[in-house]
Amino acid sequence: MEPFIGSAAVRRGELTRRGLARAHRPIYRDVYLARDVELTARLRARAAWLATGAVLGGLSAAAVFGTKWLDPAAPAEIIRPDRHSQTGIVAHSWQLVPGDVCSRRGMLMTTPARTAFDIGRLRPCDAAVPVLDALIRATGLDLAEVVDLAGARRRVRGVDQLRAVLDLCDGGAESPKESQVRLLLRAAGLPRPETQIEFYDAYGQPFIRVDMGWRTWKVAVEYDGVQHWENARQREWDIERIALLEAMGWIVIRVSAPMLRRPQVFIERARVALRARGCPI
Repeated sequence: MEPFIGSAAVRRGELTRRGLARAHRPIYRDVYLARDVELTARLRARAAWLATGAVLGGLSAAAVFGTKWLDPAAPAEIIRPDRHSQTGIVAHSWQLVPGDVCSRRGMLMTTPARTAFDIGRLRPCDAAVPVLDALIRATGLDLAEVVDLAGARRRVRGVDQLRAVLDLCDGGAESPKESQVRLLLRAAGLPRPETQIEFYDAYGQPFIRVDMGWRTWKVAVEYDGVQHWENARQREWDIERIALLEAMGWIVIRVSAPMLRRPQVFIERARVALRARGCPI
């Protein structure tokens, strides 16, 4: 179920005022969602559009494009010249041209390229990169489009940071944690890893994939999320998969969530492995 305008539903006779209050919760002024429906970032974006009729931007536009792992509690983002808003909605007065805006599900919002442009220039680098990784994965966005936007709007706030963010993005990341691991490796001065490296069997079919690594030196880095520890079948396959990789001459560096709090451990392991394979670092 989608958010809806409460007064309109009552006026049409679809709900009584009592029924509206009992079975639905307000998201914004006169915009409601059924109490048994989980509020997602996309539904929050829809609610903000219903409440304001404004162009969606930033994280709200990203949510409508299907970007995963966005915080549903984060304020919605809209773009309007007067910056008029309400609690739970952040209004920006960014200047837009027609090519910056598109329509999805009947709502106006910034294009994927313009969305990436704004997120990358205004959010902290370590927060922006995972979002842009997921946006690229959801939309197939070509970062060259964002580079072109940056070149045409050199005086816009945050463009210098945006260029640094774009250099770190990779739509191959399958989770924010994978993005974080990659950022930590890059920050430590290691070469840019390739993401989602596939290995093929004798019939040309992919049968193994690793999160990231360096083909030249046969070093892989795997982030093991909770499913790798709690799912017995996944854990069994991980053991077999790593044995197959090692038989092919690969060194596999495994990273768990607690290790992200002490990243020097896996970074040094990766550095030692790369040096052992002849990487000039």
